[in-house]
Formats: sequence, C-alpha cells, structure tokens
Amino acid sequence: MNYSNTFIPTLREVPADAVIASHRLMFRSGMIRKLANGLFAYLPLGLRSFRKVERIIREEMDAIGALELKPTVVLPGEIWKESGRWDAMGEGMLRAKNRLDNDFVVSPTAEEAFTAIVRDELSSYRQLPLALYQINTKFRDEIRPRYGVMRGREFVMKDAYSWHCNDESLDETYQAMGRAYRRIFKRCGLSVIPVKADSGAMGGSGSEEFMVESEIGDNTLILCKNCDYAANVEKAGCAPDYDTAQAAASVPPVEKIDTPNVKTIDELCAFLKTKPQAFIKTLIYRAINVELDISAAPGCKNLERKKGDLVVWPEAFFAAAIRGDLDVNETKLVALLKASEVSLAADSDVTRLTNAPVGFAGPVGLNALPVIVDHSVTAMNDAVTGALEKDLHYQHAAYGRDFTGWMTGDIRTVKAGDRCPLCGGELYEKKGNELGHIFKLGFKYTCSMNVNYLDENGKSQIPTMGCYGIGLDRALASVIEEHHDEAGIVWPASVAPYHVIIIPIKYDGAVKAACDRLAADLEKAGIEVLLDDRDERPGVKFNDADLTGIPWRVVVGDKGLSQPSPQVEIKRRGEKEARVAELDKAARELELKVQEALAELNG
Repeated sequence: MNYSNTFIPTLREVPADAVIASHRLMFRSGMIRKLANGLFAYLPLGLRSFRKVERIIREEMDAIGALELKPTVVLPGEIWKESGRWDAMGEGMLRAKNRLDNDFVVSPTAEEAFTAIVRDELSSYRQLPLALYQINTKFRDEIRPRYGVMRGREFVMKDAYSWHCNDESLDETYQAMGRAYRRIFKRCGLSVIPVKADSGAMGGSGSEEFMVESEIGDNTLILCKNCDYAANVEKAGCAPDYDTAQAAASVPPVEKIDTPNVKTIDELCAFLKTKPQAFIKTLIYRAINVELDISAAPGCKNLERKKGDLVVWPEAFFAAAIRGDLDVNETKLVALLKASEVSLAADSDVTRLTNAPVGFAGPVGLNALPVIVDHSVTAMNDAVTGALEKDLHYQHAAYGRDFTGWMTGDIRTVKAGDRCPLCGGELYEKKGNELGHIFKLGFKYTCSMNVNYLDENGKSQIPTMGCYGIGLDRALASVIEEHHDEAGIVWPASVAPYHVIIIPIKYDGAVKAACDRLAADLEKAGIEVLLDDRDERPGVKFNDADLTGIPWRVVVGDKGLSQPSPQVEIKRRGEKEARVAELDKAARELELKVQEALAELNG
C-alpha cells in the first residue's frame, strides 16, 4: 500500500480532552476521530489493527468449538422484561419505541438475545453442550464517557454464551474459555492479571476477570506478594486477623454504659480509651429485589413470586454487623442477598427500625431486622456496640452468647496489608482495567426466560449457562497503553496495522525502483507493507513512522544504493540502533523477523 493512496491524517498536537496515552496516540496517529462524546469512528489505520484483534479472538473462539452468530443490535424490549432486567439495567440502557409503540433496546449486552434464540431451538439433551458467540456493537449510555475508546458509549464486544446439562459440563467450557482468553491476550501482546471477581448485574456464581494494570483503572486489584492470589476488591477475601483465644464464658455479662453525645467509632475510642477493633459497627441497609426465602426473617414484606417459583422480595431492610475498624463491601452484600442493589437506609428508616437515633444501632436485642454478621464479628467476645437507645452502648458483648445473626458471611472490604487467604502473605493493591470477564451464570436467564429441554429419561430440565465477554476497543487501547514511548506507538507485530514501512529519502529514480521492488517482494511473502511515497522531508516521514508504530522501518536512499552491494537501513521500532542490510537480502530478512515475532506472540 502506498501512503499517498491511504488516509492517515496524523496530528502534531494532542487533543485537549485526551489524558491517557492510548487516547492521545490513537488521535495523533490517525487511527480514530470523535463524532460525539463517547462515540468514535475508526479510520483506515485504526481499523486495520482493530480487525487484527478481532481475527485473533475469532480464531481462538473457533478453536475451542464455539460457533459464531450475528444477532441484531436493536432487540425487543419484551425479552428484557422476561429476564427482569428491563428496570434493573437503569438509565445506562438506551430504550426506544417504534411506530407501533413497541419497546426496543439498543443492546448493552446479549444474554437475553442469545437465550431467546436458544430457547426456540433447544429440545433435547443431545444438543448440549452448546457454545455460541458474536462480535458485535453495543451501546451503554455512560454518565461520563472518558479516555477515548477505553470507555466509550458505543463499543464492540465479543460475547460468548454456553448451555449445559450439568455443572461439570459448564466447568469444562468455563475452563476452556479461560485458557482461550489467556491465549488471546498473549497473542495481542498484553500482560493480563486474571482475578477472582463478582458477577455483578450479569448474575451467576463463578467469575474471573482479566485485568491490565493501569493508573486510571476503574478497578482495585488485591494481590499477594508471596503467591498467585489475585482478586478484584469487590470479591477479595483475606485470612482471619482476629484473636479467638478468650472464651465468652470468661467475659463479664453484657451491660449498658452511658455514652452521652458519643456516636461515631472515633468518638467512642476517645471516650472509652480503646481501639476500633473493640467495637461492633452496625449499619442498616435497604435491599432491592432480594432473591432469598426470608419469610422467617423480620422486617421483610411484600412477597412476590416470579417464573420458576423464584422468591423475590422487592424491598427489604437488613442490619450488617462488622468489626469497627473494617468497612462493609456492598458488592459482597449484594451477592450474599442475591439482590439487585443495596444502599444505606435513610436516617428516618434507621430510627423507625431500631427505635434509636442514627449511631446507636447494635446487634444485641435487634429483633426488628435480620442481622447479617461478618466473620470478623463471630470471634468477638468482649465488644462494645450500640444499645439501641440514645447515648447508650453495650460493653462485654459476645457473639453466640448475647446475640447471633440471621446469616453470617464475608462482607468485609479487603485492603492492602491484610493477609492472603491462601498463604497468609501480605496483600497489596493495584489499579486495573477489565479487558475480559467470564461467568458461570447458572439458571439466572434460562429459568426466568423459560428455557428447557428433555433429558435422556424424557423429563423436562432447565439448562445451566455460562457467559464470556471481551471488549475489543478496550483491548486495542490497552495494547497501546502497554506498548508506547515518547515518540508514539510501539506495536506488537500481531496487531500492527502494517508490519513494515518503507521510507525513501526521495521517491524517484533508482530509489523508487528499489522501494517498489522491495515492497513487491515483501507483499509476495505475505508481509504487510506501507510505502511512504509522499513528497515530504525525511524527518516528517520518520516522525510519522514512529508515531504510527509500525514495527520495522526500512530507509532507502541514493547513498546506500550507490555501494558496490546496494544497501538499505533496517530499524525495529523501539530500538535505538539501525542496521545495514543488502537490498537483495532485505525482503527475506524482514520476512523472517516478522515470522519470528509472530511466532513468539503465538507461542
């Protein structure tokens, strides 16, 4: 391809709203242009690299037996109402009505579409397992799109879904997808950190995210210094850090103490001259769409039933008890309750439910609410906590003796310095961006959307389901984030828009003939070549070559060609030194270098 025949509008200035490297360099190198906030067009150079990421993903999906479909981007609203996510997805989902006043959705994700397709075709266990995927456009109306294509409103994702007769079959596909993801990211030249994760609005149980380290990352990663433990902070656990030596029987009976005008943990520490670890902090939460049978628990009303006899409480209030120096992880709380969301209750609700002002809640005698007790509290046998009365607290409170919980679980936010749940080593934090996410969805969608098949005994069964996504735009931007320098992009060979750029010092005469021949020889060998035939100064061409990041640069000039054995100069992007090669051998040398680089990434 001759430079004069393509469209690569490079820029010298950085766009004012571009604050990260990939955003700046994708603009400056002529890869993308902005149409509106969060909406970007790929220009020819950018689309070449985008298609290479797409091809890598497609090859790896096909290799594990997943089959590609292409559903529509605009989806009927009725299938979202069936799944229960018409309202749950909130304002981020773009809704529309057609001329017949029917509801439609511009797809933000594709669980409903794929489930509806399979529902209409699945009849027998012999059709399972089944894995289908798409590479398609999505739209999510982000409140604040930023960082270029890293977080845009319109984007492209690879979504794969699988259906199975049992958990063992689901796990086989889940593991195969995880291995395929590792190969995809390696082939793209990306260093990813696989982490345990929360399934979020997608639902389900098992979940793993593939992260890249980033200073502007939306996610906090918790990693161990001594072993390979890694988790998103929303999911991370830690080893116990409490002393269980003292038995509750040896602790004095629980008693009320006066704490006038003392509400917060800090105020209590100062008043009682002790540490936050001695307190039980009790917070009141409002939960929406709780999918648990809590009919025996207080404070929960308005029972509804959905398809599959799934018990759903549209609204319920809970108390969460945790050690005073720790914070409640609301994502873990959502998962524990199988709720769509949780939030701190309004002050008026706290007062109504505890019969006490805000700041005096505690688990002892709290009978109006189901109490969820964090594991950190189950070992506390001489604690201070609210007494459900103004200006009063309990001391010597012991779990199991003075109070218990409706449910116990891990609702703690893990932080740097906590101990690893696997090896006990010290945990630390990193910021990261999610590139891919795999889920074990279970029956969330097949149950709500009434998917079934006949097993080998002729009985109707509901299949279990998996979900596996990768963001292509974000993956491409992340390659640039990882591979760039002050001069521009430094592409891995697998996703570079071209493998080689040929730069003539002046494109005429013997130089033109040599460049044309070299380009033809390279293209014949399957090497993608950009020949810079523009009437520009060499310095401009060199700067653009560095900016666009094409892996190998070949400079051809009269001086080199006038040698007894005509020579050209070859330089690998990112390396300081160039080397001289004979013109007649240059094509073969570059062919081998490209093949070697690709083999290393594919290995």
